[in-house]
Order: sequence, then structure tokens, then C-alpha cells
Amino acid sequence: MDAVHEVSGRAIPFGLKNVDTDVIIPAKWLKTITRDGMGQGAFETLRANPDNLFDSPEFKGSPILIAGDNFGCGSSREHAAWALLDLGITAVIAPSFSDIFSGNAFKNGILTVVLPQQAIDRLMEVARTDPVTIDLEHQTVTTPFQDRFPFEIDPFRKHCLLNGLDEVGLTMARGDAISSYEDSARTAMPWLAHPHLHQGEHAA
Repeated sequence: MDAVHEVSGRAIPFGLKNVDTDVIIPAKWLKTITRDGMGQGAFETLRANPDNLFDSPEFKGSPILIAGDNFGCGSSREHAAWALLDLGITAVIAPSFSDIFSGNAFKNGILTVVLPQQAIDRLMEVARTDPVTIDLEHQTVTTPFQDRFPFEIDPFRKHCLLNGLDEVGLTMARGDAISSYEDSARTAMPWLAHPHLHQGEHAA
């Protein structure tokens, strides 16, 4: 997982509320066995309109999506996060998120930023013409017009995103502690490593 420190660039002024995971990635795309190319199906229904924001010259490939309340509701499909990443989106700003979507986004290295509707409205306005910057270290969203919106984030999630640590990375980071425990366990409980032994016996 790539580390996330700052996400900056044009932001897609999407703004729709209650966008469910079937809108983000339709069910027919769930049959795929690879994440590659998933972006082709992202917001497929909306992108059928040739004037859609996602494929417009101004916003195609933008790293930030500005959405409305309850973004990512519906099913628990992790494919929604995969589709956003493959589309180039690495951060989503919204007044609220589905808990399951937020968890899936975090596990895949997508930063979800919760801001009040007033801040969302301002960012939507700015995004139509100018870039937006999200600074994870200082937990702020800023614009070229001196707008500065602080946001909260779980400290554990912040640590993982800043250091590019997914679940595998977190486990590997504890490699020394795991090895030390296994060595101690083999000494104290040899029958675990040698199931044929009974408690109190020792391997030859």
C-alpha cells in the first residue's frame, strides 16, 4: 500500500448524497478476479452520459472526489474501493460515509475525510476552477483562497496511511516480536511444535 501524506489536485465536485456501492461499481463487475481495470466500471451508469464529470477534460484522473452524505452505503463490496483507486481517486471528502465503505477504503489506502456540509459546499465551489489540497499530517483541507478546514481521523488509521501499512505490512512490522514469542513458546511448550509429545516431555 502506498503511503499517503498529501493529496493535491483537481477535485471532482460530485456532491451527490446516498451514493451506494452499486453506483460506485455495478454488480456485474464483481465477477472479476483482478483489481486491474476495475476503474472502467466505476460509476458506469453515470458515465454513460457523455457530459459526466469523471471523463471530462477538467476532472479526468483527479485524485480527490467530493461527495455528499452517506457515501458508500449499500453492500459491503470491497470492489468499490478498488474501482476508485483504479480510477485514480485516492481521497474522498464527504459529510459522512458508510462505516463499511470507510473501513474498506482505509484498508486499500484511500483517505476518507469528513467535513461539515458548509465546508463541502465551499470546496464544491472552489473545485470547479481550482485545486484542493489535503494534508494528512496536519489534518487540514486547504484551497488557494486561504480556506482551511481541519478534520479528525482515527490515530491508528492516520499512522497506517502515513506509513503505507496495510494488514500485511502491520504484521511484518511486528516480525521481531512474533519471532521472539515463537522462540519462547517452543521452549515453554515444546509439545506445540511436536504434537506427539505429551505435556512435560521434551523433544530429543
